[in-house]
Amino acid sequence: MPLVAILRGQRTEIIAPVVQALTEGGFTALEITMNSPAAIEQIRLASALAKDHLMIGAGTVIKLADLDAAQAAGAGFIVTPAVVPEVISECIRRGLPVFPGAFTPTEILQAHRLGATMVKLFPAHRLGPDYLRDLKAPLPHIHLLATGGITPETLPEYVMAGADGFGIGSPLFEPHRLDAKNWAWLRARARQFCAAWESSINERSRSHLPQPLAT
Repeated sequence: MPLVAILRGQRTEIIAPVVQALTEGGFTALEITMNSPAAIEQIRLASALAKDHLMIGAGTVIKLADLDAAQAAGAGFIVTPAVVPEVISECIRRGLPVFPGAFTPTEILQAHRLGATMVKLFPAHRLGPDYLRDLKAPLPHIHLLATGGITPETLPEYVMAGADGFGIGSPLFEPHRLDAKNWAWLRARARQFCAAWESSINERSRSHLPQPLAT
């Protein structure tokens, strides 16, 4: 399931129920951003709770010190907000999957050539699925993880445009739902995203469009 849940700026006390809700909802990856309070503690806790059910990664990694701390806490993948060559290269050297953020064709190609596992197209919703489709025309070999403003309703458009996966933040982690500790809603929301992905992939297959690239 190439959907990455993105948790930013939340309290450590919600980590356990979030991990449980995401796992039960069908997600297989959770990114905790390094600009969150107690990010290292949260990554360590989430990694211990997730076991083999959910891969825990670190996001907003922009310097090597953050990479060191995140990996020591148990992060199994790294996400950057932009193309940060030294972080990307070090992740490759260590064998850590890395998802650099990029927006323009030049940035996307640079991230790919540096060894990105997938390139995070961010913010994807600013120019929409047509922009992703335009990027895929000359760069069909590059994995694109559409991130920013994606909902279960808009996700199918991006799949049909060629997205290989998604990073999902606030449309999954609505602040008032987290404040209310509405874990049943979070679990159901996660299932909505997974169902949208699966139905869209089936439709893409029936339309004889290229399938998502293997990750």
